[in-house]
Amino acid sequence: MNASDLSLHRPSVSSSAHGFARRSIDLAVASLAIVIFAPLMLVIALALLLEGGRPVLFLQTRVGAGGRPFRMYKFRKFGVGCGPHGHPLTVMGDSRLTTIGRFLAATKFDELPQLWNVLKGEMAIIGPRPESLAFADCFRGGLEAVLQYKPGLLGPAQILFRHEAHFFPRSVDPILFYREVIFPAKVRIDLSYYPRRTIASDIAWMARGFLAVVSWAPSPPIDV
Repeated sequence: MNASDLSLHRPSVSSSAHGFARRSIDLAVASLAIVIFAPLMLVIALALLLEGGRPVLFLQTRVGAGGRPFRMYKFRKFGVGCGPHGHPLTVMGDSRLTTIGRFLAATKFDELPQLWNVLKGEMAIIGPRPESLAFADCFRGGLEAVLQYKPGLLGPAQILFRHEAHFFPRSVDPILFYREVIFPAKVRIDLSYYPRRTIASDIAWMARGFLAVVSWAPSPPIDV
């Protein structure tokens, strides 16, 4: 299954999942964050240019709300020669990571350009992580229900799996492990949260997201 297949069997997007109030909060938070982080983003862009040249940004098609594909923005973590269609996961010791890329992967600062996706309305501040097309076929067996929610920059699954690369056993194919263990665990975490979310709880997860960026994060319940 790919993104076009998901669109043909498109899950309905919950009308209450992302109303006017949440959209207003998204716009306010994203706008403020862009202003605050603009100097840092400029430094990252310059560092990437000096290290390897263009492009500075990495664009990749992801699965959005209702199964609709959209282009997601990130700072480039890999070498210039690595395109968007290579190995879909970043694992420990990934040889594609540059020196700046390792810093971005550790801090998650590579995600900052997604504030533009939030302003465009393709993403929210809080929502399920948008999945790459390589795993679009995993949305089945009830897990496709998560597609009714707008994907987010932060959220329970993103924060609980803050150090996801550490959880891949060396003796197991990482793609198979992601499909069979990590992907279902993350979606079930999201499905346990978003149907009962409130604006207050979303704001609490924003605070937890900040704490996760500064190296605090609870252990992920992989066996859910």
